[in-house]
Amino acid sequence: MKIKAIALVSGGLDSTLATKVVMDQGVDVIAANFVSPFCRCDRGRSSLVGPRESRAESRDDKDIGHGKAGCRHEAKFVSEQLGIPLKIVNVTKDFLEVLKSPKHGYGSNINPCIDCRILMLKKARQLMDDLGAKFLITGEVLGQRPMSQRRDAMHIIEREAGVKGLVLRPLSARLLEPTIAETEGWVDREKLLNISGRGRKPQMKLAEDYNIKDYPCPAGGCLLTDPAFSRRIRDLIDHDELTMEDIQLLNHGRYFRLTDRVKLVVGKNQHENEKLEALTSAGDYLFYPAHDAAGASGLGRGDFSQGDTVRLAAGITARYFDAAKTSKNISVNVKHGDKIETITVEAFGDEETRKYLI
Repeated sequence: MKIKAIALVSGGLDSTLATKVVMDQGVDVIAANFVSPFCRCDRGRSSLVGPRESRAESRDDKDIGHGKAGCRHEAKFVSEQLGIPLKIVNVTKDFLEVLKSPKHGYGSNINPCIDCRILMLKKARQLMDDLGAKFLITGEVLGQRPMSQRRDAMHIIEREAGVKGLVLRPLSARLLEPTIAETEGWVDREKLLNISGRGRKPQMKLAEDYNIKDYPCPAGGCLLTDPAFSRRIRDLIDHDELTMEDIQLLNHGRYFRLTDRVKLVVGKNQHENEKLEALTSAGDYLFYPAHDAAGASGLGRGDFSQGDTVRLAAGITARYFDAAKTSKNISVNVKHGDKIETITVEAFGDEETRKYLI
């Protein structure tokens, strides 16, 4: 009976290579992908050809989540190319709690890398036990990432996740202490690798050997490492608004904080305008040009009952109407529920607008 292992597969090159290295030693590998709202990996496709050309076992839609974009899609593609089953685990709820106040702090932006890794490995351990697997596989490379892939950080992560000795990192294994998989003889340590640091040449060479022609999900696939996005997430945390409904707004335009209880997102193009209109929920305000004129749409969310917040939001949104180029007084449609009202406001200038921009 084959030894079974769980590989944490992001869809990126390193986790793909790590999985392939262990598969080539005859281990029965199951891919696991942990879904959160902050992955932006949808940048290419890998092409793996060679001895393993069979497709992954068929799965219905609920096994792979909803939609085909992002890390989930890349992980699905990789698992199919490798011919192994894929398990999707949505960790959004748990991850949002981690993000609010990570025990080990944030990286250079608002990325809680160590706490994130602890969460993922805890979930992977649960999956390992449920499926009768013996160990875990990751694509981590010693010294590649400054926060979570230092030797001391790896020890902390393993200890707090309850997976000490269970995590095999095939790309750096010969530089690390032997794991249970190695000492038990489930894998041959001499056939593992000794890659370290931030360079990519060894991985590129290995990819060439395996005939992996495109590298999906390049480094930097987490939105929480993006400075602009991080400022917006920090604003939500500071105002106790870190919900999936609010996070969904952050990638669809310019983001403004009007008051402690009101935010505004203004689209940059027609696609974003349509997306904001689709994301409008009960209680939201939608601002858009009157008389079918050209211009941006703005989605306002929060408590608009205080002061003149509706006119403030309308004035900022009007800044991005075509009419603002030739006129100061602009007609704006304000939709709230089933009611639509047309108001006239003075479009804000650049300097005024920047005061509210996050």
